[in-house]
Amino acid sequence: MTTSFLQFTEEKLGQAEKTELDAHFENLLARADCTKNWTEKILRQTEVLLQPNPSARVEEFLYEKLDRKVPSRVTNGELLAQYMTEAANDFGPGTPYGKTLIKVGETQRRLGAAERDFIHSASLNFLTPLRNFLEGDWRTISKERRILQNRRLDLDACKARLKKAKAAEAKAAAVPDFQETRPRNYVLSASASALWSDEVEKAEHELRLTQTEFDRQAEVTRLLLEGISSTHVNHLRCLHEFVESQTNYYAQCYQYMLDLQKQLGRFSGTFVGNAESTSPPAATSPPAVAAATLPAVPTIPVVPTIVGVPNTVAESVLNPNEVKPPASGTRKARVLYDYEAADSTELALLADEMITVYSLPGMDPDWLIGERGNQKGKVPVTYLELLS
Repeated sequence: MTTSFLQFTEEKLGQAEKTELDAHFENLLARADCTKNWTEKILRQTEVLLQPNPSARVEEFLYEKLDRKVPSRVTNGELLAQYMTEAANDFGPGTPYGKTLIKVGETQRRLGAAERDFIHSASLNFLTPLRNFLEGDWRTISKERRILQNRRLDLDACKARLKKAKAAEAKAAAVPDFQETRPRNYVLSASASALWSDEVEKAEHELRLTQTEFDRQAEVTRLLLEGISSTHVNHLRCLHEFVESQTNYYAQCYQYMLDLQKQLGRFSGTFVGNAESTSPPAATSPPAVAAATLPAVPTIPVVPTIVGVPNTVAESVLNPNEVKPPASGTRKARVLYDYEAADSTELALLADEMITVYSLPGMDPDWLIGERGNQKGKVPVTYLELLS
């Protein structure tokens, strides 16, 4: 250890030579370090993605280190669902607001449950393999690299010792002079030469041993470093599983929100809002769901539809050009957003223009008949501000 430390110090000071590894080995080392560094960063940021709360992440880390089960934690969506349900019970579950709170709360609960499943799947199929690499394979690689470093220091120390011994032997061999008039000096010189010859033999023997140990350790380390390719293959598979889990999660969320939007659409005609004019939004894109502040359509008796029996009134609405406005119940409306008609039965709209609207028995409450001069067609309620 003392010899290795001395060799290390002299190398740092530029006073000793160092055995260089071949280019292939150096490339393997660089690739391994790169894999370790990026794996740590990806792991850390994925943990932030799955659990943005740093305190919760620290708590989960401590539970894992203590080898204890992480307690189940309510997701934000589930907590919001709980609050909405409790609020609906206080406001009255039979009221329009209470009914809507219950429906939105149920969707938030489903979103929270989907988030929980996604976090569990991502942790199991993606985070765990990354941690296993860092805490398993990488620790083994690091350990063997440290051993290889020590073997290399021992090897270079033996090389330095042999070099010094050979230099001293050569110097001692050059000193004896057979014409020396003082025999005692000659005898001392010959004795020193013999001693240095023995030292050279010992240094050569130690060098062979350390060279063998170094070569063996270099082979072990090389095999481990070449295993990084298998690590990349495994992490690639885990990455595909992570993407699959994330895709399923977002698909579930999208479907839940579509279902909620359809449910809320059935109630848009029952909301009563402020008839005062409001400034239009900067963007011309429509809102995702019907706003609760939309003004109400005049109450007109609706003809119930019986399953299997065609509703002639509703069918006639499909051709707005053939219907006539009722004697009463027409209203003025200001268009909030641009709207492009989907077919000939609809009326295209421009933001801020004024049109006349009215409803007919059997119409979908999300739609009205709109008139602009000689043009007529169905228009969505959510794009309008009804004026008194």
